[in-house]
Amino acid sequence: MNSLDQYIELYLEHRDIVDSHSAPALNRLRPEALEVLERSRLPHKGDEGYERTSVDDMFAPDFGVNISRMPVEADLAATFKCDVPNMSTLLGITLNDTFHPSATLVKRLPEGVIFTSLREAAEKHPELVERYYGSLAPLTEAAVALNTLLAQDGVMIYVPRGMKLDRPLQLVNIFCSREPVMAVRRVLVVIEEGAEAQILVCDHTQPEAGASLSSQVVEIAVGRNARLDYCDMEESTSATSRHSRMFVRQEADSYLNFNGITLSCGNTRNDYNIDLTAPGCETRLSGMVIGSDRRHADNNSVVRHLAPRCKSNQLFKYVLDDDSTGAFEGSILVAPGAQHTEAYQSNRNILAAPGARMHTRPQLEIYNDDVKCSHGATTGQLDDEALFYMRTRGIPEREARVMLMQAFMTDVIDSVGIEGLRDRLRHLVERRFAGVSATCGDCPVNS
Repeated sequence: MNSLDQYIELYLEHRDIVDSHSAPALNRLRPEALEVLERSRLPHKGDEGYERTSVDDMFAPDFGVNISRMPVEADLAATFKCDVPNMSTLLGITLNDTFHPSATLVKRLPEGVIFTSLREAAEKHPELVERYYGSLAPLTEAAVALNTLLAQDGVMIYVPRGMKLDRPLQLVNIFCSREPVMAVRRVLVVIEEGAEAQILVCDHTQPEAGASLSSQVVEIAVGRNARLDYCDMEESTSATSRHSRMFVRQEADSYLNFNGITLSCGNTRNDYNIDLTAPGCETRLSGMVIGSDRRHADNNSVVRHLAPRCKSNQLFKYVLDDDSTGAFEGSILVAPGAQHTEAYQSNRNILAAPGARMHTRPQLEIYNDDVKCSHGATTGQLDDEALFYMRTRGIPEREARVMLMQAFMTDVIDSVGIEGLRDRLRHLVERRFAGVSATCGDCPVNS
């Protein structure tokens, strides 16, 4: 049975409910999404680009979907406590798939900046949402079509022309349902010409939550001469599955620094699709995965150079322990007219236990001779000589292993553009390698 069938049936039986709890700007794409799904299937393990991950298996269980938008019973103050030391953020929280602004968010947002639920943005600024919603994520893809069919709300972040935010925006996604649930999460980010913003997104699952699935589509438009630092950090339980597809369009002379951090997960697949559409764009795409137990993390990147004089640099690192598995497939495409492209990609991995497994496949597709491009991948174990040297200096083996693994991730952490977050990440990575899982309650609220 096609795993999509249950979702198509759910929509056909309740389409009036789905539409009534959403907005016209979101509803207008559902008929087209339905047509795509009726002749599609989600990727299976072994399909091109999905050699180690079955998205179809992720969506096959009978998850509940909150199409009636029933309120989530949760005390926000007790549910979430999070802040990065020495960094004050403007905070919004998503419980399962329902957005809640913090008490001070609206008061502290600069004039013209939008950080609210996608439904509310579609009601108050319909022309803005209609212009961007669905413009970057292709409906021809089954996962995008499914998200579009069922998304009734989401999150919108909009920074108007010339605005330079002096505080990061922080979005925290929390699974808190004891029953199996699928959260249909849609995020729309628009950074207008000359604007600058920093965005931190954190995914968490409460320990008492049941089986959870995140179906997420993120669309990011970065305008001419705009700058965006974006960090997406997952720290979830083994019962959590996450399928996230991100689509970015950069305009002339724009800058994007994106970090994808997987501290802990259950079964995760992240797709990063970035189009450099005009001269002078620069992209830095970095990621890290820390795997343990039997958990699985898969990252796939496609950076397309479609214009001259653009730069991109990709760096992904994995440390896999126990029987965990990882996968990375990265692609750089240089179009015929993209002269003077500079594009680099590196994937480096450590297998910290005999049962750990890693699949890597970097790729170049170049249709222009006037370029500087390279890619590479390495997979190995911890340096035995370094371990021996540290032990001869009185450092216990376990502590020495943690220090080496933490040092291995240093350049990924240093690439994070949000100043106060780097120290917090060093702390979280150290705890993770030491076998301690942090939770939202570990951090004080200061938003």
